[in-house]
Amino acid sequence: MSQRIDERIADRYADLSPQERRAAETLLEHLDDLATYRSAELAGLAGVSKATMSRLFKHLGFTDFDEVRDHLRGLRSAGEPRRVDGEPTLVKHLAHEEESLRQALESCELAEVTRVLASARRVLVLGWRNSHPVALHVRQQLAHARPDVRLAPLPGQVLGEELADLGAGDAVVLVGFRRRPAGFGAILDEAVRTGATVVLLADPTARAHAARATYWLACPVSSTLAFDSYAAAMSLVSLLADGVLSARGRKGRDRVSEITATYGRLGEVE
Repeated sequence: MSQRIDERIADRYADLSPQERRAAETLLEHLDDLATYRSAELAGLAGVSKATMSRLFKHLGFTDFDEVRDHLRGLRSAGEPRRVDGEPTLVKHLAHEEESLRQALESCELAEVTRVLASARRVLVLGWRNSHPVALHVRQQLAHARPDVRLAPLPGQVLGEELADLGAGDAVVLVGFRRRPAGFGAILDEAVRTGATVVLLADPTARAHAARATYWLACPVSSTLAFDSYAAAMSLVSLLADGVLSARGRKGRDRVSEITATYGRLGEVE
């Protein structure tokens, strides 16, 4: 079944017995941390027998509570905010973040992408939803190291005008972490069609898109928490920008100095 557990409850609610409805209401009340309970604990919370809870799982299309857990883990793997393994410890969380960064650095062609972004005529950075803050960080960091770095889409705008300007010698950084917007693949294809070098910065769920990009910076975002973590992605962006600044040498240093001087003249930063 492809339906989420809450959708299954809604579809079958009228056919449930009063006891099963009580059990179903308890599932809905604890949907955000459902997998942190045992089946017997849920039955106790609902005030029903373990047999009633088991019957409810079967009516919803699950063999048992283990299958419910697997279902919830599948939702989490697709990027849906959901706790599936109980309260994480700080040590476990830090270890997971460290492993995510290690995987990101080991799996990407960082040196080659750095060279491309340092030498491109212009750079267009694209990102939506949770990818937008990472895209904004890419643009902000690269703009210190080199000129003509653009971010799209701007509020209220579409992409046609931005992509129409691109060609060979340009670069596109397409940020596409999971739960990408519909049409992401078409945007990637259009970026490739311009002749620009396309860098895809995305998590492993973008593997189906990666073959069409020139480079793929694979960066995990899975977390021990309910929400995805972009710590490794932000760190990767910092490394990338540092490499671009270094590759541009004197031009990069002069640009940083001029930006800092402009800040001072305008009184923009403390």
